[in-house]
Amino acid sequence: MTSSPSSPRSGRMLYLAALKPTLEASLCLQDFHSQNIERHNKPEIEVQSSSELLLNPVTVCRSPDEKVTVEASINSTRINLFYLHSDPLKRILRKKFLKFMTRRAEQFIIVRRKPVAGFDVSFLITNFHLDHLHKHKIVDFILYFIEDLDKEKQHNPLLDWFWTAIYHCQESPQESRLSSPPT
Repeated sequence: MTSSPSSPRSGRMLYLAALKPTLEASLCLQDFHSQNIERHNKPEIEVQSSSELLLNPVTVCRSPDEKVTVEASINSTRINLFYLHSDPLKRILRKKFLKFMTRRAEQFIIVRRKPVAGFDVSFLITNFHLDHLHKHKIVDFILYFIEDLDKEKQHNPLLDWFWTAIYHCQESPQESRLSSPPT
């Protein structure tokens, strides 16, 4: 069964298909030592010491509420994800999940501890990461991460009730009067 061009699945596939070559192209990194300090090799995308080493940022938008910005330089790439939820509960859940990830940035290796202002999560990939990790696996991880965030949007009434219960209990435990879960 094929999906029509206007279906959400088709839109997601086109979005990911546009994102994959952008990520692959931005991860063509090489070792580059600092021009200012001898024997220093810092990510140029973070330091931004010279503009000729930075490429123009590329933004891939699926909608005004969902976009990925890829900022590349000679020795590093920063990938920023932005997702906006109209539902305040889903916004809180996503914020908690992303906070969980950023607190464990050492285990995820490429996740920045603090995202760039205006974005929900940021990844920083340097030429040293590419020495130890395969480029195609990094791209697959980021695309899988984006797909996983998309799957979160699917409606599950029991899960919604559970998270609503937790949310209301955290706000005011004595006033929490929840109905039974949906069957």
